[in-house]
Amino acid sequence: FFSPIIRVHNKMALNHVQQPSMLANILAHLVPVPSAPAASRSCQKDGITAASATELRSAICAPTVSLRGPRGTIKTSNKDGYMSSLASKEVPPKNPAQRDLDEDSSKRVIPFPKSQSVSLRDGRKDIPQRFPIVDESQLFRQCVEHASVSTRGPESVPMPFVDGNKFFLNGEIRPWKGKSIDVTSPIMDGSTGRRIKIGEMACMGKEEALEAVKAAKAAWDGGLGEWPQMTIPQRCECIKALVLELKKKRSQIVELLQWEICKTTADAAKEFDRTMDYIDMTIAELMRMHAKSKELVTTGGVVGQLGRGPLGVMLCMGPFNYPFNETYCQFIPSLLMGNTVVMKIPTTGGLAHILTMEAFHKCLPKGVVNFISGSGRTTMPPLMESGHIDIFAFIGGSRAGDALIKNHPTPHKLRLCLGLDAKNPGVIMPDADLDNAVKECVLGATSFNGQRCTAIKIIFVHKSIADKFKVKFAEAVDQLQAGLPWQKGVAITPLPEPNKPAYIHELLSDAAKHGATIINTKGGATNGSLVYPAVVFPVTHKMRLWSEEQFGPVIPVATFTDVSEVASWMQQSIYGQQAAIFTNDLKRPDSSKMLAALTANVSRVNVNTQCSRSPDTFPFTGRASSANGTLSVEEALKVFSIESVSAGKANTLNTALIKSASP
Repeated sequence: FFSPIIRVHNKMALNHVQQPSMLANILAHLVPVPSAPAASRSCQKDGITAASATELRSAICAPTVSLRGPRGTIKTSNKDGYMSSLASKEVPPKNPAQRDLDEDSSKRVIPFPKSQSVSLRDGRKDIPQRFPIVDESQLFRQCVEHASVSTRGPESVPMPFVDGNKFFLNGEIRPWKGKSIDVTSPIMDGSTGRRIKIGEMACMGKEEALEAVKAAKAAWDGGLGEWPQMTIPQRCECIKALVLELKKKRSQIVELLQWEICKTTADAAKEFDRTMDYIDMTIAELMRMHAKSKELVTTGGVVGQLGRGPLGVMLCMGPFNYPFNETYCQFIPSLLMGNTVVMKIPTTGGLAHILTMEAFHKCLPKGVVNFISGSGRTTMPPLMESGHIDIFAFIGGSRAGDALIKNHPTPHKLRLCLGLDAKNPGVIMPDADLDNAVKECVLGATSFNGQRCTAIKIIFVHKSIADKFKVKFAEAVDQLQAGLPWQKGVAITPLPEPNKPAYIHELLSDAAKHGATIINTKGGATNGSLVYPAVVFPVTHKMRLWSEEQFGPVIPVATFTDVSEVASWMQQSIYGQQAAIFTNDLKRPDSSKMLAALTANVSRVNVNTQCSRSPDTFPFTGRASSANGTLSVEEALKVFSIESVSAGKANTLNTALIKSASP
């Protein structure tokens, strides 16, 4: 991945280094000058040729730097004397797990200018946090290849572009002539150093939002609309037709998931295919439930038919990290049960939904599904305040979810299905198979850059094996390949949220201030929107990483000596989704006690396995502030519906009447 970046002491804000000569003097102290052959060998090993470290220091202060690599010559701007890319080689310490804090950790946290700040409004913080605006020219970046592409010339990469200046409302795909939002990719244009524009999205307002909910309410029509009055088999046929139309868009949707949120080729394809499989399984389960509901039940002199019916109008708000799968796993079961839907398209990760408008227009009656795009702060409160929303399906931060629920005039009437925050611990017991624990924790903490609610977000390792574990774990994390999502073998990709790199470095600075260090060689290295996973050790209660959900490529590692320490952490945490325990014997007194502590505070405990939602037939939920409601193939159908009973005294007439009324 990176040639390790030049380390700068965190007390030296980069915006103070304003003159090329000053930067050259700093580098003269930080970069040793080897012999020319040695420097050439070092740079050639990383695919970039340079004569010597002396030439490198001179090149850094030039207006434009040209570096020859395996893909040709890279030209990078060095505007205002700041360094855009480096080709230096630093020899890592022999044992990265034993770094001295004062000598190394302070150099590993890249400082950011403090003069400006902006709130990170992802709803995932317990208290309001403010993070600095980052000018990419002020970041020490390595080789621009790893987070950028060429948009010109023979090596240019074809890019998608989605014209989202339209909206789907009341069965019509209408052109949008108002304000629009530029949708950009985390991948940088190598010639400009800026995020690449890959589409536009309509920035709808209060008026359009209210029109959408009125259309959904009209389609519901108090339960007497065309869609809710269809039989279950008829609705299933409509959704099957929708699936066929969506599959025609598979390649485009997969490509957009790669460009807009930087999912790897395999992960983007899996998200689409898993969603289609989920719909198929849901239809099969609903037909099974429907067949069973035809059976009459007689008990206590009463004959009855037990089924399920729709609830009304649903507001569905999906996340950016799984914009297709997580959204469809909520609103498709709701549609199948006969509800109508207003779907808020996420501003980040929402372009794929623009491609589906024609499919919904073709397969469903008007008003059954309506799309809203634009600012959630502008469009969502009016919907809730209208009182027309009967179901609220939301995946995101608990603070944002709570605020929207409070906007509803009668919140007790809302059927909720909320997937919220999580801080899932991985617990390594003294008898654990370390190789397996390392493998599963790496997967659990770094898949999709740790941007999953089910990710392992803190690791507790028993003190007796901590030294061995952290060395193995740091080395394993450093084996991960970083780059562009379509490159073979890539596991770490650029981050979709523009302010996330600044936030990550805020956490690293806080951890360093309170005595922790980054123990993997590449940890924290930043290239525009790409941040290499940082393994931070030892994490304590003084640090934000101890309790805050980082939702990104930072892996805090803490030690424990007694089960009560982890149990206390669990009890004090506001989260309660999942946990993972690594042990070879759950009957050992300490492992048994740890399992009990975890089970009492989370909804799922994974044994010698990373945290995960799959399989989709398993219930997916959480305790405390992690969830409200349960999702699985079967449970989702129940969440978005209500029990419906037809009953009467058990006699011949009533039995015949109830049976004849069965749809």
